[in-house]
Amino acid sequence: MAVTYKYFGAPDGATAARVPLSMRPEELGGDELGQGMFTSIKPETMAAMVLTGIEGIPLHRVPPLELVVLHPDYAVVKLPTTAVDPLRGIGDETVGAAAFIWSTVPDRSGPSDAFGVYQLLNEWQDFSRRLHEAGHQPYCLVWP
Repeated sequence: MAVTYKYFGAPDGATAARVPLSMRPEELGGDELGQGMFTSIKPETMAAMVLTGIEGIPLHRVPPLELVVLHPDYAVVKLPTTAVDPLRGIGDETVGAAAFIWSTVPDRSGPSDAFGVYQLLNEWQDFSRRLHEAGHQPYCLVWP
Protein backbone atom coordinates (compact mmCIF):
# COMPACT_ATOMS: atom_id res chain seq x y z
CA MET A 1 0.00 0.00 0.00
CA ALA A 2 1.47 3.35 -1.05
CA VAL A 3 1.48 6.30 1.29
CA THR A 4 1.09 9.85 0.01
CA TYR A 5 2.54 12.89 1.72
CA LYS A 6 1.35 16.45 1.19
CA TYR A 7 3.68 19.08 2.52
CA PHE A 8 2.03 22.40 3.23
CA GLY A 9 2.43 25.55 5.24
CA ALA A 10 0.22 26.88 7.98
CA PRO A 11 0.63 29.65 10.54
CA ASP A 12 0.09 27.28 13.47
CA GLY A 13 -0.84 23.74 14.51
CA ALA A 14 -4.53 24.53 14.94
CA THR A 15 -4.77 25.69 11.33
CA ALA A 16 -2.72 22.71 10.11
CA ALA A 17 -5.02 20.33 11.97
CA ARG A 18 -8.06 21.42 9.94
CA VAL A 19 -7.79 19.06 7.01
CA PRO A 20 -10.60 17.86 4.76
CA LEU A 21 -12.14 14.47 5.38
CA SER A 22 -11.46 13.42 1.81
CA MET A 23 -7.80 12.53 1.48
CA ARG A 24 -7.50 12.16 -2.28
CA PRO A 25 -4.88 14.60 -3.62
CA GLU A 26 -7.13 15.96 -6.35
CA GLU A 27 -9.75 16.88 -3.74
CA LEU A 28 -7.35 18.43 -1.26
CA GLY A 29 -6.83 21.51 -3.41
CA GLY A 30 -4.58 24.28 -2.27
CA ASP A 31 -3.67 25.82 1.00
CA GLU A 32 -2.23 29.17 2.03
CA LEU A 33 0.86 28.38 -0.05
CA GLY A 34 -0.85 27.35 -3.25
CA GLN A 35 -0.90 23.65 -3.99
CA GLY A 36 1.64 22.55 -1.42
CA MET A 37 3.94 19.74 -2.39
CA PHE A 38 2.90 16.11 -2.99
CA THR A 39 5.53 13.36 -2.81
CA SER A 40 6.12 9.79 -1.72
CA ILE A 41 9.10 10.88 0.41
CA LYS A 42 8.55 10.61 4.16
CA PRO A 43 8.76 13.82 6.19
CA GLU A 44 11.52 12.42 8.40
CA THR A 45 13.52 11.68 5.23
CA MET A 46 13.01 15.22 3.93
CA ALA A 47 14.19 16.65 7.24
CA ALA A 48 17.21 14.37 7.26
CA MET A 49 18.16 15.26 3.66
CA VAL A 50 18.42 18.93 4.57
CA LEU A 51 19.95 18.58 8.01
CA THR A 52 22.47 15.90 7.05
CA GLY A 53 23.32 17.15 3.56
CA ILE A 54 23.43 20.89 4.24
CA GLU A 55 23.91 21.32 7.98
CA GLY A 56 26.15 18.27 8.47
CA ILE A 57 24.04 16.91 11.32
CA PRO A 58 24.52 13.15 11.81
CA LEU A 59 21.48 11.12 10.81
CA HIS A 60 20.87 9.93 14.38
CA ARG A 61 20.67 13.55 15.62
CA VAL A 62 17.92 14.73 13.27
CA PRO A 63 15.10 16.04 15.52
CA PRO A 64 11.82 14.13 15.61
CA LEU A 65 8.60 15.28 13.99
CA GLU A 66 5.83 16.72 16.13
CA LEU A 67 2.46 15.00 15.88
CA VAL A 68 -0.33 17.55 15.42
CA VAL A 69 -3.29 15.26 14.67
CA LEU A 70 -3.68 11.50 14.62
CA HIS A 71 -6.91 10.34 13.01
CA PRO A 72 -7.80 6.79 11.89
CA ASP A 73 -7.59 7.95 8.24
CA TYR A 74 -4.68 10.41 8.33
CA ALA A 75 -2.09 12.18 10.43
CA VAL A 76 -0.65 15.69 10.38
CA VAL A 77 2.91 16.23 11.57
CA LYS A 78 4.97 19.38 12.01
CA LEU A 79 8.48 19.33 10.63
CA PRO A 80 11.27 21.09 12.47
CA THR A 81 11.75 24.58 11.01
CA THR A 82 15.42 23.68 10.71
CA ALA A 83 14.39 21.23 7.97
CA VAL A 84 13.44 24.03 5.59
CA ASP A 85 15.23 27.20 6.72
CA PRO A 86 18.77 26.22 5.60
CA LEU A 87 17.62 25.98 1.98
CA ARG A 88 16.58 29.61 1.59
CA GLY A 89 20.00 31.21 1.40
CA ILE A 90 21.97 28.65 -0.60
CA GLY A 91 22.80 28.34 -4.29
CA ASP A 92 22.79 25.48 -6.76
CA GLU A 93 26.33 24.38 -5.89
CA THR A 94 25.41 23.86 -2.24
CA VAL A 95 22.19 22.06 -3.21
CA GLY A 96 24.24 19.82 -5.52
CA ALA A 97 26.78 19.11 -2.77
CA ALA A 98 23.96 18.31 -0.32
CA ALA A 99 22.40 15.94 -2.87
CA PHE A 100 25.72 14.15 -3.32
CA ILE A 101 26.26 13.92 0.44
CA TRP A 102 22.77 12.51 0.97
CA SER A 103 23.24 9.97 -1.84
CA THR A 104 26.28 8.57 0.01
CA VAL A 105 24.76 8.37 3.52
CA PRO A 106 24.43 4.70 4.52
CA ASP A 107 21.20 3.28 5.95
CA ARG A 108 18.90 6.03 4.75
CA SER A 109 15.68 6.02 2.79
CA GLY A 110 14.52 8.15 -0.10
CA PRO A 111 15.89 8.61 -3.60
CA SER A 112 19.33 7.09 -4.01
CA ASP A 113 20.83 8.86 -7.01
CA ALA A 114 22.30 12.32 -6.50
CA PHE A 115 20.37 13.87 -9.40
CA GLY A 116 17.00 12.69 -8.02
CA VAL A 117 17.94 14.10 -4.61
CA TYR A 118 19.05 17.35 -6.29
CA GLN A 119 15.68 17.73 -8.03
CA LEU A 120 13.81 17.03 -4.81
CA LEU A 121 15.93 19.51 -2.85
CA ASN A 122 15.30 22.19 -5.51
CA GLU A 123 11.56 21.67 -5.11
CA TRP A 124 11.96 21.72 -1.33
CA GLN A 125 14.00 24.95 -1.65
CA ASP A 126 11.13 26.66 -3.50
CA PHE A 127 8.71 25.37 -0.86
CA SER A 128 10.98 26.78 1.87
CA ARG A 129 10.95 30.23 0.29
CA ARG A 130 7.15 30.22 0.02
CA LEU A 131 6.88 29.16 3.68
CA HIS A 132 9.15 31.98 4.77
CA GLU A 133 7.37 34.62 2.69
CA ALA A 134 4.01 33.58 4.16
CA GLY A 135 5.38 33.37 7.73
CA HIS A 136 4.28 29.74 7.96
CA GLN A 137 5.63 26.57 9.52
CA PRO A 138 6.16 23.32 7.59
CA TYR A 139 3.57 20.56 8.04
CA CYS A 140 2.88 17.26 6.37
CA LEU A 141 -0.41 15.46 5.83
CA VAL A 142 0.06 11.69 5.68
CA TRP A 143 -2.55 9.23 4.46
CA PRO A 144 -2.61 5.77 2.89
